[in-house]
Amino acid sequence: MEQRKRQSEMRRGYLVGCVFAVLLWTVASAQLRYSISEEVNEGTVVGNIARDLGLDKNTLKDRKYRIVSSNADPLFYVNPNDGVLYVSRKIDREEVCAQSSACVINVKTVLENPLEVHYARVEVLDINDHSPSFQDNQTTLEISESVLPGTRFQLKAARDQDSGQFSVQQYKLSNNDHFRLEIKDKGDDGKIPILVVQKSLDREAAGSHVLSLTALDGGKPPKSSEMNILVNVLDVNDNAPAFSKDDYSVTLNENTPLGTIVIQVNAIDLDDGPNGDVVYSFGKSINQKDLNFFAISPLTGELSVKGLINYEEREKYEIEIQASDKGMAPLTTEKSVKIKIVDLNDNAPEIEVTSFSSSIPEDSRPGTTVALISVNDLDSGLNGKVICFVGEDVPFALSPSLQDKMFSLVTKSPLDREKQSQYELTITAKDAGQPPLSSEKTISVTVSDVNDNRPEFSLSPYTFYVIEGNSPGASVFSVNASDRDENDNARISYHIIRDGSEENKVTSFLNINSENGEILALKSFDFESLKTFQFQVVASDSGTPSLSNNVTVNVFILDQNDNAPVILYPLSSNGSAQGVEEIPRNVNAGHLVTKVRAYDADIGYNGWLLFSLQEVTDHSLFALDRYTGQIRTLRSFTETDEAEHKLVILVKDNGNVSLSATATVIVKLVEPKEAFAASDVKSTAKDDEDSNVIFYLMITLGAVSVLFLISIIVLIAMQCSKSTDYTSKYLPETNYDGTLCHSIQYRSGEKRYMLVGPRMSIGSTIVPVPGSHANTLVLPDRRRTSGEVRDIKSFYFILRNKHISIHEFMMA
Repeated sequence: MEQRKRQSEMRRGYLVGCVFAVLLWTVASAQLRYSISEEVNEGTVVGNIARDLGLDKNTLKDRKYRIVSSNADPLFYVNPNDGVLYVSRKIDREEVCAQSSACVINVKTVLENPLEVHYARVEVLDINDHSPSFQDNQTTLEISESVLPGTRFQLKAARDQDSGQFSVQQYKLSNNDHFRLEIKDKGDDGKIPILVVQKSLDREAAGSHVLSLTALDGGKPPKSSEMNILVNVLDVNDNAPAFSKDDYSVTLNENTPLGTIVIQVNAIDLDDGPNGDVVYSFGKSINQKDLNFFAISPLTGELSVKGLINYEEREKYEIEIQASDKGMAPLTTEKSVKIKIVDLNDNAPEIEVTSFSSSIPEDSRPGTTVALISVNDLDSGLNGKVICFVGEDVPFALSPSLQDKMFSLVTKSPLDREKQSQYELTITAKDAGQPPLSSEKTISVTVSDVNDNRPEFSLSPYTFYVIEGNSPGASVFSVNASDRDENDNARISYHIIRDGSEENKVTSFLNINSENGEILALKSFDFESLKTFQFQVVASDSGTPSLSNNVTVNVFILDQNDNAPVILYPLSSNGSAQGVEEIPRNVNAGHLVTKVRAYDADIGYNGWLLFSLQEVTDHSLFALDRYTGQIRTLRSFTETDEAEHKLVILVKDNGNVSLSATATVIVKLVEPKEAFAASDVKSTAKDDEDSNVIFYLMITLGAVSVLFLISIIVLIAMQCSKSTDYTSKYLPETNYDGTLCHSIQYRSGEKRYMLVGPRMSIGSTIVPVPGSHANTLVLPDRRRTSGEVRDIKSFYFILRNKHISIHEFMMA
């Protein structure tokens, strides 16, 4: 029956505790507050923190809701899925909070991304799970029979590990006629039982008295403990020692060396002999823990330091000192010595990184939180006042938070990984004590890369020279770009811009390796058909979004000696390089017999032609100019000289591997009359040809004039419609190779010929290449148009010298 009552009372206590927890939960404050009774089972719900904070389940899961605790075996845990706070193990309030009046545990919870810290205060409510206990089961008092009624004797108090209402609340003394009980309330030190003489003692009537002292706590039903008191009645010793001061108070610095005298008390007994000799001791009500810190000299009354005094453990002490005489029935007097501990700056601040993001993107805005820093100093006052800072030469700063001694490590300026990707941050905490104490903590912050740099080419523009006749599919050149970013943001791919325009059609024969920028030509280049071209390559990184850059590539084709000389004269009717020349027998030495004409499609040394006699019937009759190809007589002819002579002329270029062609000239010696007749026939044909040439020349002049006027009108219109900065919009001429060469094609019979020279413009004139003596024709560049008619006439005379009619040239 009694057990059921106890269970009912415990349930009622739990119910009251739960109601009290709900009331605390509903109070609006800056922090969440909960309460729970001690000794509850593991898994007991404390409260729903997420609901009280207004957080949904998705937020809890995505932001990794958790408890931050430095204890290896925390008292509470939170469910990250629903935010409910549970008890992780049974809580013994007396173990956690000793005998503190209020047992409050701070629970720190964290939400990641972004970082948020919330605090919950959980008060552990005491239950009556301990009984009061006396240090000794029996105590003996020796009281003189001469004591007067009202004399007081302080007894040892009972101790209860519970606190508040469940600690010792009252004492009861067994029924007797001579003594009564009084209770002295000492606040935090509990209630002290005092035995008061109620009726004079008579040793002859009763030499001793046996009493029972019962201590009861505030539980329902209360728990109790008993101590037996044996009172021995002694003979008269009627003067008790008296202290010289009514109040003893002293201040003592923490960490005072052992053996230091704290204070000396003094008591006087008016009796004589042993009844007047005073000895000192600690009172019976002293806390047993205090005996570890202080000692008293029985003879002198000096109170000295016995153990290490620490302000952070206890701020003040109240020591009961008892003065007793040496009479047969000793009289005692007790006096409290109040000791106030003075705090010294003996604790350096402690730095704790509660939540830390070791990597932060370089595009983070100033003010982005990197870590949460909590600082604690066990000292008090200025000694416990802490300032926290980080170095000034880093783009980070510490920002104080609303919570005391909490700081946020934030970015204070933009970050650039390409300048610095790693920071070793030293956080310094310093208190305001004298001298100040400080501590440091170093954390490493990595700046992660974002795609904020475009690829950069090593050159801009690129210029490459490619020898004609390259192997199709082989690499001809390569471009290279670099990116200051890293990983995918620096992984570069290349491609050629192909816009399908006429100017960019060459790119269809190019291919680029997207990984290394190596460019391959899918066909061989021919200098005679393509001398230069231009295209653009784009380099793109693999970041998100991707960044790119482009570069212009200029390609110049270099000439090779791949064209053999072509004989322009002599040419017979069937196209073979063979001609017949008739000269009179009476010509003198140095007479011009004929001139071998040839050209080479190559340029430079590859197109520079040299003439030599490969075969001749009589070396004494004819000579060949090696540069001009002119054949002249060396002497006059005699009657003994043959009438027909065969000359084979070798024409070769100056390439590294020379190419050549041969021409055959048959020289016939005729009588002077026959030669004059042939000359008249040629003159008549020449006059007819000149009349035809004049007709075609007039047509050509008219056409060129009309084209010139149209070109001027178009240029003026373009200048008016476009900005002045137009030169960069046009690519160089695709046939430009750096030598200002150009070619003109024409036909003669079944053969097709090409005159190679500088690039032509309006007013250009065809002139012989220096050193070639008009065998290879070139067109020097002239920018003026005033000499147009003169240039065309020059062109006509050159064609005439080459035995090419204007009609043949126009048909080509």
